[in-house]
Amino acid sequence: MTITTQSIFEPFSFTSGLTLKNRVLMAPMTTSSSDQNGDVTEQELVYYKRRSQSGLGAVITACAHVEPLGVGFLNPFGADSDERIDSLARLAASIQDGGAKAILQLYHAGRMSNKELLKGEQPVSASAVPAPRPNAATPREMAPEEIEATIAAFGEATRRAIEAGFDGVEIHGANTYLVQQFFSPHSNIRTDKWGGDVTARMAFPLAVIRSIQEAVAEHANKPFVVGYRISPEEREEPGITMDDTLAFLTAIADQGIDYIHISVGKFFGGSIRSEDSRSRVEMIQEHIGKRVPVIGVGGLQTLEQVKRALEITPLVSLGHALIMDPDWLAKVKGSRDEEIFQAIHLSKKEQLDIPEDLWNMVTNAPGWFRVEE
Repeated sequence: MTITTQSIFEPFSFTSGLTLKNRVLMAPMTTSSSDQNGDVTEQELVYYKRRSQSGLGAVITACAHVEPLGVGFLNPFGADSDERIDSLARLAASIQDGGAKAILQLYHAGRMSNKELLKGEQPVSASAVPAPRPNAATPREMAPEEIEATIAAFGEATRRAIEAGFDGVEIHGANTYLVQQFFSPHSNIRTDKWGGDVTARMAFPLAVIRSIQEAVAEHANKPFVVGYRISPEEREEPGITMDDTLAFLTAIADQGIDYIHISVGKFFGGSIRSEDSRSRVEMIQEHIGKRVPVIGVGGLQTLEQVKRALEITPLVSLGHALIMDPDWLAKVKGSRDEEIFQAIHLSKKEQLDIPEDLWNMVTNAPGWFRVEE
């Protein structure tokens, strides 16, 4: 199928009944700009509204923790208490007022946190295995009752998203956070019902999906999507393999999920475990795409890259591209794609509506973004 620029603006409907006005979404990206209570700030509301106004089909927010022990970043916004509903409602409205559907990403950081972020508490995980990174804290293995409580917390966070007016939630089962930690043979060495072989390690993420779907069935009175973000592989040995992921995706599809969102650095990139150069995104589309819509992502910045990606997956999400240029899609629609910014331009700071804390992050981390005057 040859994708034209006009094809990008064709609507897309999920099985839940929610319809996007086009095929381009904003990928979830941490803002680290909320207040000390875990509420969104005015700078974040402006940031999201500005990008939704460019014509995006949907905006997937930065990840919101479902429990206090789930915090993994400085200055996050939360979905861990009913006290956060007003904050979440402002966030949903800022996106929807801009014309896009609003999807709240839910997560728990697990072992990818530390005592500083958790106010002195030890991080928790499937097992007491530290993350393979410098100075990683050794997490405390979660007790069975804690696991059940965390599964319920994902459902409660979904209820709050519904009450706040969101159009859906995305389960963050990627980027080595808790949901992925339970699926990974590196971080999950349990011998009870929450661990074991590849099928047994699916128990926690599948239970999270069911908890969320039960909350949607009970509380939603309009179409509401439930998506799942996944990292196809891990570098570690033992670690998640592509075969593991394909089996897991079959199980997720059996749950009736609305979409699968792939988390990779490069849409057309090959394995991070081996010399296999086949696109992980394309392999997943071939495996599951006829059953569940796939959102492709990873280094897509130009119109031609997005058109090429849409020849493979029905939807794409843009991350860095929308930080660098919030008007990306509007410029494409207006046949001004040659004007799209391909870097963070320091001289255009006031035009980009990026929260100050996020601006400092993206302009001071070497190699993360291309930064120009």
